[in-house]
Parts: sequence; C-alpha cells; structure tokens
Amino acid sequence: MTLLRSLSSPAALASPADLTLPDGFTVELAPGTHRSRDGRLMTGGSPLRLIRLTDAAVRRLGDGRFAVTDAPSAALARRLLDAGVAHPRPAPAPASAPAEHTTVVIPVRDRADPLDRLLGALRGDPATAALPVLVVDDGSKDPAALAGVASRHGARLLVHRYNRGPAAARNTGLRHARTAYVAFCDSDVVPEPGWLAPLLAQFADPAVALAAPRVVALPVTAPRLLDRYEEVRSPLDMGPAEGPVVPVSALSYVPSATIVVRRAAVGAGFDPRLRVGEDVDLCMRLHEAGWRLRYVPSARVGHRHRTDLPSWLAQRVGYGTGAAALAVRHPGQVPPLYAAPWSLAACALLLRGRPLPVAAATVLTGATALRLARRMPDADHPARAGTLLSLAALRGTAEQLLRCATRHHWPLALAAACVNRRARQVLIAAAVADGLLDHRRSGSALTPLAHVALRRLDDLAYGWGVWQGAARHRTTAPLRPRLALRVVSRWTGARPQP
Repeated sequence: MTLLRSLSSPAALASPADLTLPDGFTVELAPGTHRSRDGRLMTGGSPLRLIRLTDAAVRRLGDGRFAVTDAPSAALARRLLDAGVAHPRPAPAPASAPAEHTTVVIPVRDRADPLDRLLGALRGDPATAALPVLVVDDGSKDPAALAGVASRHGARLLVHRYNRGPAAARNTGLRHARTAYVAFCDSDVVPEPGWLAPLLAQFADPAVALAAPRVVALPVTAPRLLDRYEEVRSPLDMGPAEGPVVPVSALSYVPSATIVVRRAAVGAGFDPRLRVGEDVDLCMRLHEAGWRLRYVPSARVGHRHRTDLPSWLAQRVGYGTGAAALAVRHPGQVPPLYAAPWSLAACALLLRGRPLPVAAATVLTGATALRLARRMPDADHPARAGTLLSLAALRGTAEQLLRCATRHHWPLALAAACVNRRARQVLIAAAVADGLLDHRRSGSALTPLAHVALRRLDDLAYGWGVWQGAARHRTTAPLRPRLALRVVSRWTGARPQP
C-alpha cells in the first residue's frame, strides 16, 4: 500500500480557462523551421511535424513574423506555438508595481552564505529589489543563522520544524504568497540582472503556467575538470535554444532551480512525496492539464554546480532514482528511447555489418523515404525531402541506441559484452562514439579523452540510479522504450492530426 501511494499522482490540475492569445501578441517562426517556396508546407518542431497551411495562413505568416489582430490570426498563432515551429515575442512585462505581481519563494536548509548571496542579488537588481520574498527554512540545524540573513534583507521567514524536502518547502511558500505569479529560486542560484522581465512577459499568453530561465554555471577562479564538464553538461542547463516544454521532446522538462509559475495554475504545487523529480512531475501534470510551459534562455541565473566527485556522482545517481516514479505516474512520457519501428529494425540490420543485412537496411530506409515523399507532393523536392527526413530519423535512432547502451541499459549491455565478443566491440565503440559526439556538440573545453571519461561516469551513475529506482518500485517502466508510429506528425489545414 505504501508503494502504491508513493507512485500515485496527486489530484489533477485545473485546465486553463482561456487559450485565446490577446491582440498584439506577436509570434515568429523558430530557427530550423523549413518552408517550401510557396510557404504552404513547413517542417519543424520537436517531435518533428509536417505542417500545411491554407492560402490565408500563408498570407498572414508573411516573412515569418506576425501579430494577433483577430480570431483567425489568434488561432494560427496558437497552433504554430503549440507545434513548436514558432516562438512568442510578447511585449516586455510592465515594470510598474512589481511587488503587486510576483513573490519570490526560496526553500533553504543550512545554507546561510548562499542565501545571503541570493538575497543580495535580488535586492541589488532594481527590477526585483521591492519584491516580497519568502524564505522557507526546511528544518535547518542552525535556524538562527538563516533568520539573521532573512531579516537583514527584509525577507519574511517561514519555518519547518523538521526537514520535509524541497517540494514541501516550496509549497509552504506558495500557500503564503498573495501575488498572481510566484518565482521559485533555490538558495544556490544567483540571478543575473534583468532575469525576471522576460519570464513574466510569457504570461501575456493566458495559457502559460510556467516559464523558466537558463541555469548556467557560476564563474570559477581556477576551474577543474568537473567545473569545465559542468559548464556544458550540467543537468540543470537546458541549453541555448528556447522553446515549449513538452514531454518526449527536445525540452521535456525544466529544473526547479529557478522557475516562475502562475499561482492559479499550479494548485497545491509540487508533490511533497517526491524528493527527486518533483519538478519534472509538475511540468508533466501542467502539460496534461492543457497548460503551456516556456523555456526562455535569454533570462539567465547562475548556479554553483557540484564539482567534487563523490557528491557529483551521488547527485547523478539520485536523479536516476526518480525515473521509476515518474514513468509509472506518466506512462510513456519518460522513455529511455523513442523511435519508429522501421528505424530500430534498420539500425539492428546495420549492426550486423554484413552485406545482406546492410542491403536490407538500405531498402527499408529507401522505402520510408519514398513513403514520406508521397506524403509531400507539394514540397520543392519531394524525393530529396523524404530522403533527408528518413536519414535524420535513422541517425536519431542510432544516437538514442548509443545512449541507451551507455546510460539506461548499460548493465544489460555490459552483461552481453562479458559473454559475446561482438557485443563487447559494439559497446566499446558506442561508448567512445557517444562521448566524442557529445564533446563536439557541446563545445567542451576539455580534451576529448577527459570529456569521454566524465561522460561515461555521468551515464554510469545515472543509469545505476535508474535501476535502483526500478528495483525499489518493482517496475520496468523507466527501462521500456516507446515506439513512434510516424517519422513526422501531420498537420493538415488548421487541425492537428492524432
């Protein structure tokens, strides 16, 4: 019974009452969105979508940026945003009377010095200097130290007599907030000046419930190996590309190190039963309720990442243990692999490395390219478009398989490598190839050897945590892949297809 209670989801959140974008709200096509010459056909978003527009929509979209002026333009803007092929460009949030709009909630336990640094940054930024701040002491051993810091910066202190976890601490602050928006900041972050306005601007969309900044590494005087690795591979840094936060996409969640929420949307807040993954769970519950979530990397906060090896490894293991509860609560939303059956079959054939299987994989990929080309007769070059999309899907599946072998499923891959020479060769090649690919993409300042070594430690620790969580909850849910039934999702006219 205790296990079932720990995995069950809290009550569903209320859905947004209004999805209509206001007049003047501007959207702009996202970088990477491809349009045909006549503008009627587009591909983009994550997962990849194929979109056809009516003539009226093509005229409205123009050069890729337009403002909402009526009901049809509002509907088009909403659908482009939801498809991930356009980004919002709302007007800046008004700077007048900020204290009437936002409360900052800081959960903290025995971190007086970081709290002092955070409060100093908030009070030193004109845009946040007058904000009400609630500091929630979550069972500190030296509560007087935190009380002194909070008093010195004019913050209100709320106290838990014993430690109840960060989710419960945030919820306590949420209950005491009286403003329309609540900004949650962990005590070890330092917001950069001007961080709040781009996030508040997102709430001009009445369907947005949460906006998150980019979490970057604070500068270090003499960076060591882990410092340099965390600069490009921190699990808190979601990267430089903005976008909607949607499960099973390039941005499937945002960390709660710093987020701003619409208080009316989040209900009671985080699930206090979760000590790990409570932020991912909140993102998924908001998405399931129909709310929109935005990642805004132009807003930035600094964070002191863990860089001593034992605590760094423990953090990664801890993150992995949360995957089981999330996978059971949200079936199919946190798969280790998400790929089409044909691409999995093609990769399996290519792994054989023999002429006949390789030929079969080529035929399978070619057949998929032909099928896609037939679905896009109005593309500028249907055959070329179908070929590129099928090859991109094949490459994406291959990279996911590399990640599975070295991250989620490394115990199985290692067991196979111990008894089979071919499996051993494939695993070694996968470990090296994945690390080198990540080194190139991330722009790491480390040497390739150092980056690959730390990447492997990172994945081993996280994967071990996933298996620990799966064993604890007696479930294989976080280890099961999910099949994508289409290479691209279709969107014809003005209505998205299932």
